[in-house]
Amino acid sequence: MDVPVRILDDGAWVSVDDSREVGVSDLWRLSEHDFCECEVADVLLEAFFEIRPNDDRVEVRAVGHCITCGERGSMGWLTIGRVENGQFVPSDPSREHRITPA
Repeated sequence: MDVPVRILDDGAWVSVDDSREVGVSDLWRLSEHDFCECEVADVLLEAFFEIRPNDDRVEVRAVGHCITCGERGSMGWLTIGRVENGQFVPSDPSREHRITPA
């Protein structure tokens, strides 16, 4: 089943199946050296700028900053959720995530 995904509100929200699902206000834990030199970075997302479905995953590229070291920048592909049985299941931002290079 195809599920439409898009970015809304100047990069502030990700819409999945015409419903706002993920916003930029969460801290995402990113694995070692995926975003900055911190062992595990807590990154506050500031804006989404690209989105794609990848098999059953929904992935975004975003801009953000690490609240520990202050590094700012864009990142590769971050999985923000999955589509299971036609329903969106968001990823837990507090769990450690890996970034796929852009």
